[in-house]
Amino acid sequence: MKNHNLVEHTYTEIIFEKKPAKDTAGKPVSGLFNAWIYLNNPAQFNSYTTGAVKEIILAFREASNDRSVVAVVFTGVGDKAFCTGGNTKEYAEYYAGNPQEYKQYMRLFNDMVSAILMCDKPVICRANGMRIGGGQEIGMACDYSIAQDMARFGQAGPKHGSAPDGGSTDFLHLYVGIERAMISCTACDPWSAHEALRYGLLTEIVPALKIDGVFVPNPLVRTDRWVSAKTGQIIYGLPKKGEALDKAKELVKTGVMDLSLLDEAVEKLCTKLMLTFPNCLSKTINSIRKKKLEHWDLNKESNRDWLALNMMTEAKAGFKAFNEGPKDNREVDFIKLRQLLAEGKEWNDEMYQLISPQCKVSNV
Repeated sequence: MKNHNLVEHTYTEIIFEKKPAKDTAGKPVSGLFNAWIYLNNPAQFNSYTTGAVKEIILAFREASNDRSVVAVVFTGVGDKAFCTGGNTKEYAEYYAGNPQEYKQYMRLFNDMVSAILMCDKPVICRANGMRIGGGQEIGMACDYSIAQDMARFGQAGPKHGSAPDGGSTDFLHLYVGIERAMISCTACDPWSAHEALRYGLLTEIVPALKIDGVFVPNPLVRTDRWVSAKTGQIIYGLPKKGEALDKAKELVKTGVMDLSLLDEAVEKLCTKLMLTFPNCLSKTINSIRKKKLEHWDLNKESNRDWLALNMMTEAKAGFKAFNEGPKDNREVDFIKLRQLLAEGKEWNDEMYQLISPQCKVSNV
């Protein structure tokens, strides 16, 4: 048999693992596997570096070509984050102010998203934790998403100097509708897993917090259901507030995270996919993916150009603020920025200093 992989590669920044496929009784099936691709940067919430992006492309190509692979599971190491997007330290220290370099990086990023969308095997996003920013985008490029219910989902671009043009402006409205996509992409308020499930972003959620040995639903959200007086819609999963939220946070501290139910749910879906005709399954998935590709292929190159040029202005300020600012303040002074722009000030080093959070600290 011919080898159709582009190159032979040893993975160093991600983990590529083939796990035996399981039958309906949970027993391994001889000769069949699921390919698990792990983002492996838990110390930085599984943000991806340039090197990791390259390896993700190669890993999806390898899984796609592997005749023994039934499905691909895309996930992250640990229980805090699936992925929070690009590595902001690398962005701030290398790409900020270098649009020609960031344009080449965005070529790789685009190829990563395309590698997911063009994989010959079904792709499941195992959302083991936060799926934010670029993590949300690569997660939505997958065909299914199963999450532990302590995870959060959302965008960060306009808060940190970018636009969610790595997939969210192409995909999110297909999942949740244009109004919810608009508020998520602009205001950047995260959704709980319960909200994301209700909005249609996820396939399934499962508990992950264990208290006294028992799995409990996410205490930070309201898991009771009620009917909206305004719309008549059944609503659940809204965040708790005030004293109830404070008590919920204390309760969370008493528990431990256990992702075994998440793994069971992922394996169950992999088994369901195995029990189909492979070519019919692939054709069905590709037909549905066309809805994403219509937007992605139309916009990805012009978005790449804009994102590169933006590294000279807002992205430079935003990523440096996030990388260099104090832990409790990693955003620029947006009001000051707007005031300076209203006065006709140009983007220069003085502008960056006047709006940066670290500048405020030094002036105290």
